[in-house]
Amino acid sequence: MLEHVPQWLGELLRNVRAGHSKLVIVSHDLDVGTGSLELSSPAFANGARLPERFTADGEGVSPPLVWRDPPAGTTSFALIVEDPDAPAPNPLVHALVWNIPADARRLAEGAIARDGDGGADGSDVGRSSFFTEGWLAPDPPTGHGSHDYVFQLFALRDTPSLGPNPGRDELVEALEDNVLAAGLFVGTYSRGQEATIGAAPSGLATA
Repeated sequence: MLEHVPQWLGELLRNVRAGHSKLVIVSHDLDVGTGSLELSSPAFANGARLPERFTADGEGVSPPLVWRDPPAGTTSFALIVEDPDAPAPNPLVHALVWNIPADARRLAEGAIARDGDGGADGSDVGRSSFFTEGWLAPDPPTGHGSHDYVFQLFALRDTPSLGPNPGRDELVEALEDNVLAAGLFVGTYSRGQEATIGAAPSGLATA
């Protein structure tokens, strides 16, 4: 959708960004616990450019994610992916998944997709900012500069009970007083400027 924004307009809006301070993981109403989750991807390094296949310029599938063991007492995980560089009042939600089983340690490539009432393992995919279910492929305006796509994973004490296709506000409310640990991982993408695609982290290429 935003690929149709002309470059001159993207450049004009270059300094109009929602801001990293509005990400879910740094919300003033949220205690993310004292533990840390080690979140990464076998497809690109933290802080590196997203391979095109995960964006609106490619196949538009969600990237694979892997993480280490959570704290004892974890009953499920929740994931939200946001773009704090979007030219909007709030970060753009690109993915939301909740009720990921406590014994899960990865999401496969393309796993964040429309799943109706939920997956066979009990996990459920929620709404993006465009009210679509599944992975909203990165689609920054040409000339707007680099955008961060922030993957935020939460280990939860209690599995929340949410309605079908929950959105950001419903997830944030369910996270309050319920997070044992959190992890953060960032991919970048841009249009209209040169950028080198980052290699996958050493040791994770076959994870």
